[in-house]
Amino acid sequence: MSEQQSQRQAALFYHERPKPGKLEIRATKPMANGRDLSLAYSPGVAEACLEIQTTPADAARYTARGNLVGVVTNGSAVLGLGNIGALASKPVMEGKAVLFKKFASIDCFDIEVNESDPEKLAELVCALEPSFGAINLEDIKAPDCFIVEQICRERMNIPVFHDDQHGTAIVVGAAAKNALHVAGKTFDEIKIVSTGGGAAGLACLNMLLKLGVKRENVWLCDIHGLVYEGREQDMNPQKAAFAQKTDLRDLDQVIGGADLFLGLSGPNVLTPEMVAKMASRPIIFALANPTPEILPDAARKVAPDAIIATGRSDYPNQVNNVLCFPFIFRGALDVGATEINDEMQLACIDGIANLARATTSAEAAAAYRGEQLTFGADYLIPKPFDPRLIGEVATSVAKAAMDSGVATRPMDDLEAYRQRLDGSVFKSALMMRPVFEAARTASRRIVFAEGEDERVLRASQAVLEETTETPILIGRPEVIERRCQRYGLKIRPGHDFKIVNPENDPRYRDYWGTYHSLMSRRGVTPDLARAIMRTNTTAIGAVMVHRGEADSLICGTFGQFLWHMNYVQQVLGTDGLHPVGALSLMILEDGPLFIADTHVHHEPTPEQIAETVIGAARHVRRFGLEPNIALCSHSQFGNLGNDSGVRMRAALDVLDSEPRNFCYEGEMHIDAALDATLRARIFPETRMQGAANVLVFANTDAASGVRNILKMRAGGLEVGPILMGMGNRAHVVTPSITTRGLLNMSAIAGTPVAHYG
Repeated sequence: MSEQQSQRQAALFYHERPKPGKLEIRATKPMANGRDLSLAYSPGVAEACLEIQTTPADAARYTARGNLVGVVTNGSAVLGLGNIGALASKPVMEGKAVLFKKFASIDCFDIEVNESDPEKLAELVCALEPSFGAINLEDIKAPDCFIVEQICRERMNIPVFHDDQHGTAIVVGAAAKNALHVAGKTFDEIKIVSTGGGAAGLACLNMLLKLGVKRENVWLCDIHGLVYEGREQDMNPQKAAFAQKTDLRDLDQVIGGADLFLGLSGPNVLTPEMVAKMASRPIIFALANPTPEILPDAARKVAPDAIIATGRSDYPNQVNNVLCFPFIFRGALDVGATEINDEMQLACIDGIANLARATTSAEAAAAYRGEQLTFGADYLIPKPFDPRLIGEVATSVAKAAMDSGVATRPMDDLEAYRQRLDGSVFKSALMMRPVFEAARTASRRIVFAEGEDERVLRASQAVLEETTETPILIGRPEVIERRCQRYGLKIRPGHDFKIVNPENDPRYRDYWGTYHSLMSRRGVTPDLARAIMRTNTTAIGAVMVHRGEADSLICGTFGQFLWHMNYVQQVLGTDGLHPVGALSLMILEDGPLFIADTHVHHEPTPEQIAETVIGAARHVRRFGLEPNIALCSHSQFGNLGNDSGVRMRAALDVLDSEPRNFCYEGEMHIDAALDATLRARIFPETRMQGAANVLVFANTDAASGVRNILKMRAGGLEVGPILMGMGNRAHVVTPSITTRGLLNMSAIAGTPVAHYG
């Protein structure tokens, strides 16, 4: 089987299994009993109907309409397939709906209509207005798409957006804005030559005019040659607007001196000889799919300094509508916009362009590993999987809608809106907000033991951008400098953060002397102390905290947890400070759940279990939550005499020996901990109300196992492990931690002890 046949079979299998298609409908409310039925349907549903009849805007409160987009097509211009008809276009429309959901949590119905008359199609779309908060017109051929959109926009009071036109134009606008910045040119001075007189090409040219391009500097060609004054073949008003008064007739004749070639036509339209005639530092947007107007390698043979974008994912600068349409609709829906106007589209361009100039996100770097994601000729626009797009772009669009007067539900606090959007992609964002706010009250110095690690470098940049903390990195300066440049980070050692170089640091003698004085009666000789301070970055970081040169240490991005903790305890452990347990916050679909002890005491004593419970209660409150702690065991309220049950009951006695200001109960099974009804049936005298939000286990095997199952199978996002008992002076993470996880841990490490007891 050829590679092409194999790809075809894989695509068909993907669409067929395990269920046909790419979409399904799920209920958002319970339907478990008669009461639910009476609320969801008759008679309760009548109340929502009457409210909407009285106040139509309340449809956004009581139905899904405010978050529902209709993707509508007649299948007359589908991708590169042409007029394949409405039914055959359905896989594409389902795919569009999936992208809306994936990138912006917008629900969609795809609607394929057998109607070739543009006016009748427009009437059908207009009749759908009560169902949707917005309409995305898709894959309708030109010039019919212009007619359909114009009629719908005039008659409907919700956003109508033909993505093939405006989505492409917005992304091209963002790419052009940044390409001109790189090339040192401006919109008002450039000459543009474009191929493709279809909807997308014309929309792109109109958008470039709005960005400052002069109409007389635009030369439009199509399959019949140059669009010129007096031409009658295959013309429409939209093309005629770009007609030039000239005797020139084809692309080769007009390409000379062009600063920007914009291709939305077909393969191999632009030749290397034509590229050679263009201006210096030419910008070439060859966007035909799957084969562009010219391949980048061919263009660079004659113009090595060319700035090139394509519609393909295997070359830099893919112009992809997914950078735009989910987020422009997100912002429009959230403020109840009545249309998507020029101001909102220009705001979308600015948001996309500005994001590319900012530091690349760690998540995008992970999704596109191996690619150079540093702003420049090969990185003009962000990648679709950059999670910052929704916060940046949707907020810009919402603000523009409000400023231009088309928002029916304006927002008072756009920053809170941005944070909420970020929280939808960064699952830890909302949970971590109290911790970040507390961390901002003090400028603590956080030393990272593994300072050369990419995740640490990216986290350090985020720390400087989002907190008041000062990162200190342990590593070789030349390696850190080189990797910062490779990863496209703005931070530089010695300027933005301090470095401790294990190979050559003026404090080396002081450090090994301190370590030796602490460890001289535990078998550590001066020679061994010197060797450790040259090679063991965790020990170096701990010594820095001990000497007061840093406030907290974060280590463990590689290696074994207990190995790192050994040095933390050696240097920082005192009569008052000792590791109590490791606490992991698991952020799940239905809320947070804390797990302890995941790493420190393999088989803790009753006293150690009690210390873990007390420490967990203290740390849970840092997240703005009240602790509800379950002591978990195979034994349940005294029914077994196994080891874990005996130790848990003894730990309960230790806890009961003094008044506590938090709720705890045990020993019990996990299901009883999480199900209040089940727990009350087994043990009616229980002192715990509701579901537990902290599970404390009798050994690390159980705790770590539950933590990993929740992470790998339940989609749980871990914050931690948080090392309890060390006064926030050190935290040992695990090798699976992400950049976002390190940023979260730095916020935890950056919180003064006074904030959590």
